[in-house]
Amino acid sequence: MKGTINYRHLHYFWITAQEGSFTRAAERLGVAVQTVSAQIALLERALGAALLTPQGRRLTVTATGRSALSYADQIFQLGEGLRDAIEDAAGEHALRLTVGIADALPKLIAYRLLEGTLTLPEHVRLVCQEGNFDDLVADLARHRLDVVLADRPAVTGGNLRVYNHPLGEWEIALFATPALANHYRADFPAGLARAPMLLPTRNNALRARLDLWFEERQLRPTVAGEFEDSALLMTFGGNGLGLFPAPAVLANDLARQFGAEMVGGVAGVREQYHAISAERRIRHPAVEAIRASARGLVLLPPA
Repeated sequence: MKGTINYRHLHYFWITAQEGSFTRAAERLGVAVQTVSAQIALLERALGAALLTPQGRRLTVTATGRSALSYADQIFQLGEGLRDAIEDAAGEHALRLTVGIADALPKLIAYRLLEGTLTLPEHVRLVCQEGNFDDLVADLARHRLDVVLADRPAVTGGNLRVYNHPLGEWEIALFATPALANHYRADFPAGLARAPMLLPTRNNALRARLDLWFEERQLRPTVAGEFEDSALLMTFGGNGLGLFPAPAVLANDLARQFGAEMVGGVAGVREQYHAISAERRIRHPAVEAIRASARGLVLLPPA
């Protein structure tokens, strides 16, 4: 006989499904492993069906579990929304914008895109989360984020209900410390053969375009480092480890923050940026401000 659903049990299941492990769920919840497994067993008894099943070293959700997880997502996200609404009502009624920033997106670009939200008539409270692109898009689909900023569009279709909003594309250039820039600028781009180069990892959309650019010019630079995170790539570049690619529009920002100079433009190589939302038509005023900021991104002469 099916019983009444206990929402604490449902919350334990929700966390465990995300973590794929009783142990990790217990650590996140701050309770004993036995407590988590016992309470999920009570939930399964109340629903009359198994929700989780072992698969190797992980727990995966069953078909019934996937249905229960979908409802749990909505229930607990509404709960989080209620908490945020109460906090805002007790405070200064700020417009909340929760943004996922893909780790491959240059953080200086993220700032330039988001700064327009700070000039809106209504005060905006930004909540920024950085992470893996696929994880952020999954959180967006679960309505945990308002928008994701990324260097590529999301693959849509199937059960993934998200929408891509192109923000534009910008030319890429190579930057370096003044000493390296002076050395390689004189015979650019031919002089890049065997130049120390810092590049994105191969799962980054920009990397393939850069590799093709080098190949077409028969250049074989020395790859001194590969980086998943764009901020880390620029930090190493700013400390003289090698030349590094970045949007030319950031020339002034890179000079101020890293003391880097433009070596030369990478003709024909551009980076695209996208805002990804859970709705086809963007209604959030702060996201509209992001799109306006993107239209205002222009290449400025060095300060």
